[in-house]
Amino acid sequence: MSPFPSDRLALGVDLGGTRLRAAAMTQTGEIVASAEMPTAAQGGPERILGDIVGLVKTVTDGISADAIVGLCVCAPGPLDARNGIALHIPTLPGFDDFPVAAVLGAKLPFPVSLENDGIAAAVAEWRYGAGRGVDNLVYMTVSTGIGGGVIADGRVLYGRMGMAGHIGHMSIRPDGNICPCGNAGCFEAYGSGTAFTARGRKAAAGRRESSLSGIADILHARDIFTAAKDGDGLARDLVAEEAEILGQGVRSLLHLYSPDLVVIGGGLSNAFDQLEGGIRAYISARALLPFREIPIRRAELGDLSGVVGTAALAFAHAHPEG
Repeated sequence: MSPFPSDRLALGVDLGGTRLRAAAMTQTGEIVASAEMPTAAQGGPERILGDIVGLVKTVTDGISADAIVGLCVCAPGPLDARNGIALHIPTLPGFDDFPVAAVLGAKLPFPVSLENDGIAAAVAEWRYGAGRGVDNLVYMTVSTGIGGGVIADGRVLYGRMGMAGHIGHMSIRPDGNICPCGNAGCFEAYGSGTAFTARGRKAAAGRRESSLSGIADILHARDIFTAAKDGDGLARDLVAEEAEILGQGVRSLLHLYSPDLVVIGGGLSNAFDQLEGGIRAYISARALLPFREIPIRRAELGDLSGVVGTAALAFAHAHPEG
């Protein structure tokens, strides 16, 4: 039985590097109001938090504050989620040791909490998306970077300071390419959409026979996937390489967490049908035998994962024993 009356709502906000999204949601996962706008990435914390307050007012128009159990905001990390502090958000200048939850809480009439965006997306897919019904799930987002979240034994895995799940910073190539985090050989430095695009641009510049060569300087990941579908040899090689890299990361996640399911989201998941075979082939060849048949699915919630996950977490924070 739900600990809240059916008319109670939770608010979720997804603070991304390019978009701000907000939603009001019931505990059954129904979004009753939503709004979004571009993130003023260079505007600083006060400007961005002011925009969040504006979006919250939009999605709560006509709703009593007493009907809202709380607001949860997700953002890229690293964060001290326990204390509601953004330690450092590389894409948003000024969010260094910034008390997001406290500042927003002073502006709004309900409790405010902060969570990592990977954990929020994992919760969304677990509660309302591709991971419904399982007790052990790893969510991996592959976009500008790589992040994730873990559900273990039916509970969200938080770890120290709520920072578990930074899967993009596993090392897969010791002494390899430098990651945006400053270390060498991270999974993110090879498997992210940014890394995939960079490889494509470099390769296309030297391959005149490829349809990609004419757009090498402005190549986007989606161009590679389109060309691969059209039979371009270089594009197919690049997609196969990306699938193998993702397979390396997934293999480690299978061995670390023994999930019932791996869910892949983020921008590159739009081409999941082209990547799945290569990921599965790598796992079938390289994972320990008991892990080879664990399902891998595309995320179902897409751009809504952040607001759905944070709203679900706002309910959980309001009733921590529920």
